Amino acid sequence: MAAHASPRSPDAVPRTGAGLPLLAIVGRPNVGKSTLFNRVLGRRGAIVQDLPGTTRDRLYAETEWRGIPFRVVDTGGLLGEQLTGPYAGEVAAQVEHALSEADAVCLVVDVQAGPTPADGDIAQLLRDAAQPVYVAANKADNATLAAAATDFYALGLGDPRPISAHHGLNVAELLDDVVDRLPAGAAPAADTVCRLAIVGRPNVGKSSIVNALLHDERMIVSSVPGTTRDAVDTPIEFEGQRLTLIDTAGIRRRGRIESGPEKASVRRARAAIARADVVAVVLDAGEDVGAQDQHILGMALEAHTGVVLVLNKADLIADDAELLDRRRRQMRWRTRFVPWAPVVWTSALTGEHLPRILDAALKARAERARRVATGPLNAAVKRALIDHPPAAHRGRPIKLFYATQAEVDPPTFVFFLNYPESLHFSYERYLARRIRDEFGFGGTSIRLNFRKRGAAAGDRGVTRA
Repeated sequence: MAAHASPRSPDAVPRTGAGLPLLAIVGRPNVGKSTLFNRVLGRRGAIVQDLPGTTRDRLYAETEWRGIPFRVVDTGGLLGEQLTGPYAGEVAAQVEHALSEADAVCLVVDVQAGPTPADGDIAQLLRDAAQPVYVAANKADNATLAAAATDFYALGLGDPRPISAHHGLNVAELLDDVVDRLPAGAAPAADTVCRLAIVGRPNVGKSSIVNALLHDERMIVSSVPGTTRDAVDTPIEFEGQRLTLIDTAGIRRRGRIESGPEKASVRRARAAIARADVVAVVLDAGEDVGAQDQHILGMALEAHTGVVLVLNKADLIADDAELLDRRRRQMRWRTRFVPWAPVVWTSALTGEHLPRILDAALKARAERARRVATGPLNAAVKRALIDHPPAAHRGRPIKLFYATQAEVDPPTFVFFLNYPESLHFSYERYLARRIRDEFGFGGTSIRLNFRKRGAAAGDRGVTRA
């Protein structure tokens, strides 16, 4: 466990678990489980679409009700004739796993459809459950539909509770009942120090990496591209620090993105990058770095996040020294616009070097909080100007008068000069490189902002990554 590992050991094993009671939301496909999940969280945490089988993985999140913290898990549709696709068995296994660890279960049924044989099959399993089970008769949007909830007494699971997850009707009363019977949880976990998004094109092994880090088959893994749809947040502890892993859908080229849930998944992956502190861009070590890999890396740069390059499936080429050397050189050339990003060669299959991903992410997160004092910064800038002055503006010298670090996360530097609009982008890159040479900032994007001396406070100047 991380608590017993040596400080900053790159191969220390991470651990998961928030110590909070868990509520599992189950039911057949398309009854509104994800809508209820989002309602309980008070935010949109799962993709909601009127298609059976949209949720495939178990989605975990932490929330509270009446000051009582607990976890909630959304599951894929269980059993039933509606779920017959290639993931039916995996989804059923996901639900069974959630039931094995839950402290309470909420069975969601569709009051508008009435009791179905699939509802009866699920109820048969739940009647033997040791934990309390609540029947939420969803889509009870009016009094007539609410009255129809009594039909679900036939399931033999006690009083059905008419609710409308979409409109929030009676959800508060349901949560009152749930938290009253939840077991006491452990003390709240420490604050998350790093939100780490796992991104990449389809089928490079993102979910396999998450599962291996968690020591749990929480993400459905398949050779079919697009298996993961939601951006799934999972807390994990490593070296005594708490991270949140965000597994995302594979990001395809725009022309190959299908409409419906896949389009929503890619949009959610982009949003996950935007809210991450560090992005682990997963590449397939067995293949050349392609244009789509570069595009995804560019998305992380646009969001000014930290970046870790993860070469997965390294076991496939480990015995071929010539191919391994060629792949290293090709990877570094194709990713030359992020020479500051650490590289982790790993294998989700063998587990080799996997914890180094978390180690690199935490180091990048720490660099994002680094602050440089004004004196040393200006001394470094002066040395850079002496070594390589900027090109002139219409025959007049460009003068950099002053520099300061205005922000962290990401580190942002403001330069005051006489002709900010005329500073060539190559010189901006030179200044960024000199700042890194002097002060570090490995693993994170930095921003440079150039302003005219004496500009108004509201003038944002010219900003470059």
